Amino acid sequence: MAKRNGRGLKRVWSALLCSFKGLRAAWRHEFAFRQEILLFVVGGPLGWWLGRDAAERALLIGSLVLVLVVELLNSAIEAAIDRIGEEEHPLSARAKDLGSAAVLGSLVVAAVVWGIMLLDRVNQ
Repeated sequence: MAKRNGRGLKRVWSALLCSFKGLRAAWRHEFAFRQEILLFVVGGPLGWWLGRDAAERALLIGSLVLVLVVELLNSAIEAAIDRIGEEEHPLSARAKDLGSAAVLGSLVVAAVVWGIMLLDRVNQ
């Protein structure tokens, strides 16, 4: 049964606390998330510096945020599957593989955005 988190600002506050718990859990238990945080810590300021206007900065930094968001969703899928059971099952494997493919897709998006921006910079 779902727990009740109140209404109004109490609900917003409760949701914020749950979000921070999720971020802390990802940091503690997911090596890939820690790697992608490092990528963001380096790439975020670099994206701010490389971007010539707000749109370019949003694309560069946003593509890195997208990687983090998709990694969090992938970690949630993996945790839910592991909670169901450790035995091998084709549907469990498929769910985990699809989550992994989503992370790969977000990394490709980030690489394409950064590649286009850097090529544009070099060609000027």
